[in-house]
Amino acid sequence: MAMTVRMTAEQDAMVTALAKRWGVSKNEAILRAVEESASADRTDAAFTDAYEHVSSKYRDALDRLGSV
Repeated sequence: MAMTVRMTAEQDAMVTALAKRWGVSKNEAILRAVEESASADRTDAAFTDAYEHVSSKYRDALDRLGSV
């Protein structure tokens, strides 16, 4: 799917720097950056879910550990 991306000169410089560092085109740099961001969001959500599960399951033990 074709898309036009409008960005400031500063944003363009950032994309250019990423593309140069990764040795890819600017288009590929944008795609990779989007994929990495989405992956990080999924990882953060998985961590939060796991933390909530463990903290509710072991609340009494964690409270006792916190009062030592």
